[in-house]
Amino acid sequence: MAFLNMYSIPPEHWHSAQEPSGLIDLDALNPAQQEAVTATEGPLLVLAGAGTGKTRVLTARIAYILQQNLAFPNQILSVTFTNKAAREMRLRIESMVGDQASSLWLGTFHSICLKILRRHADILGYPKDFTILDSDDQIRLIKQIMQEKGLDIKQTPPKLVADIISRWKDKALTPDKIDTRQDQQFSAIYVTYQQRLKQLGVMDFGDLILLCITLFSKHPDILAEYHRRFKYMLVDEYQDTNIAQYLWLRLLATHSHNICCVGDDDQSIYGWRGAEIGNILKFEHDFEGARIIRLEENYRSTPDILSAASSVIANNEGRLGKTLYSNIPAGEKVKLVSLWDDKAEARYIADEIESLQQIKQLSLEEIAILVRAGYQTRAFEECFINRGIPYRIIGGLRFYERMEIRDAIAYIRATWQESNDLALERIINLPKRGIGGKTIESIRNYARNNSISMMSAIKKMLEEKSFKPSLDKVFNTMVENFSHWKKLFDEQNHDQVVDTILTQSGYIDMWKADKSPEAQGRVENLKELITALGEFENIEQFLEHVSLISDGDETPNGDMVSVMTMHAAKGLEFEAVFLGGWEEGLFPSQRSLDESGTKGLEEERRLAYVAMTRAKKYLTICFVASRYSFGQTLSCIPSRFIDELPEKHIQRHNNQGPGYGQTPQKSLIFSQNKPAARHRKGSFSKGGFAEDGATKQSAAGFRLHQRIFHQKFGYGKIISINGKQLHIAFEKGSTRTLMDDYVENT
Repeated sequence: MAFLNMYSIPPEHWHSAQEPSGLIDLDALNPAQQEAVTATEGPLLVLAGAGTGKTRVLTARIAYILQQNLAFPNQILSVTFTNKAAREMRLRIESMVGDQASSLWLGTFHSICLKILRRHADILGYPKDFTILDSDDQIRLIKQIMQEKGLDIKQTPPKLVADIISRWKDKALTPDKIDTRQDQQFSAIYVTYQQRLKQLGVMDFGDLILLCITLFSKHPDILAEYHRRFKYMLVDEYQDTNIAQYLWLRLLATHSHNICCVGDDDQSIYGWRGAEIGNILKFEHDFEGARIIRLEENYRSTPDILSAASSVIANNEGRLGKTLYSNIPAGEKVKLVSLWDDKAEARYIADEIESLQQIKQLSLEEIAILVRAGYQTRAFEECFINRGIPYRIIGGLRFYERMEIRDAIAYIRATWQESNDLALERIINLPKRGIGGKTIESIRNYARNNSISMMSAIKKMLEEKSFKPSLDKVFNTMVENFSHWKKLFDEQNHDQVVDTILTQSGYIDMWKADKSPEAQGRVENLKELITALGEFENIEQFLEHVSLISDGDETPNGDMVSVMTMHAAKGLEFEAVFLGGWEEGLFPSQRSLDESGTKGLEEERRLAYVAMTRAKKYLTICFVASRYSFGQTLSCIPSRFIDELPEKHIQRHNNQGPGYGQTPQKSLIFSQNKPAARHRKGSFSKGGFAEDGATKQSAAGFRLHQRIFHQKFGYGKIISINGKQLHIAFEKGSTRTLMDDYVENT
């Protein structure tokens, strides 16, 4: 046992020394975990596969260092990414070492840097009691600077500039390190922005790490102080560190070299927000004499689930490599299910959830649905609401509660119901039209005094020349637009009209121009709203549906199915997991492939691995033959990741019914499609084919107006034809577009 040398520690730390509360039980750990806990000296990378007990190792390692008297609590620095993870670690350590845990330097990167800057900010020219700017104030300050410089904030939104500056800070780029030849305009704003922050005595979130790096780099005496202070460093989720976090850690670790990083390169899924997988891949190169210990025994998933996930991730080239195994008794194989469309997918999963409840006795909170894109949740939400299955959206809002959906519905209501003042007020200046609060108040007062709607008040005030000339033009255009859109409901399908409203109002273009990370998701959600509209007979039925959801569907308490994106599921586990939408273009994401090529594909594959390893006993992967999206039916190709699943660990189910292949082996959906294949767009919309493009006979000989039969939808009449595609009005009330292979003569 090593003994503590009191004279090697500054006197201010002596008060923290306490008697250890007992030896940690190393026998409770497997051999690899024991090695990771007891290998205290020198740089160490613990490569912890999914479900292998990394948090247990981290907390046990800290307890072991304390119980072996290798350091005082405040000589240990432990950093992680979330406050939740930090709280969990502290509670676990407290259970092992008692009050000593309170003196640890344990927290997120930002909280630790904040603690350091509170002590030394004055050296950098900031007050020690500096405040931290929130995102709204940050954007407001950038807007002021841009206006001072005579820049057009409509052409270059301040939020875009704020995001660019944040990305620079994540890369530890101070204003003097920006290539002004390439980013002259943005770099000039960055320079002024940092100057203004200093003048105001404030920092933004990105400054906490960036200025800490500046402090250590320019003041070696202060860095030396923290070298003496921290004898041991531990880092959680090392694969998720960005460049700034990496440089900060390197500066602190150059003295003792006792840095232990725990992570999994196969679970690096945050490249889109700055995470650098290269940080973990080059650990041995960065820290001379580094050891790598692999945690490979998985305590979460059954062997079939684990083998299927391992088979998929093995196709990535940029990885350190490990072989996970499980001693959990064998369970069910991974279900691979082909379905007709996204509605059938939602119904199938709802059926399976009810079966898991009744037959397997699982509670709803033990079940999760993971999707690649946020807009996919709508089909499940609609189905669960109809079936009375309680659910929660993790890491986001329910579909109809999302800001962009509420905005779009407000546009619909303001068009359809001219007297709906609340809807009009919500979107009257969205996108920005230069309509201020005082103008809105004047309209509201005029309407109230004359007992008319706000839209009627605007018309009257235009007649009376109550607005200044610039607003006169704005309101004339608005009145003309709403009048035009209202007439369109009598001439076109309601989903097409709403598409027109969102386009001509500039609302959807506003989000397309927005460069924030969430903007693309908002655009996808708006497209999904158009799809949702097409499922209703008319606009009144849709608005009634939304009202019933909003008024009567309060979020239930207690036992609920968890619905979330794959990204939001990281760190969670469930008895049963359903993965929907495994089709090319959706997963892997076409956007990721287009923007990042092979690098993007490998991150998508890591996302698949993370999603699969959330399941403990039951894993079901679903994909569909077609998805209806934004007025088009997409014929879907199974995800390339499906071809990477090992046959001996999966069980295939073809739930498309007769007519689409009698057996899974003969079904098109189970054919070996090449990865290069993509969604194929049909040349039709919800309203049917254009008459001038229609033919009178399909490839299989079906004729216009012919009566047909479909195994799933029943009897119907063909109302338009395009090659092999039939647009059919079914007698049960629905209208569908199907391939002629899947219908029969009556």
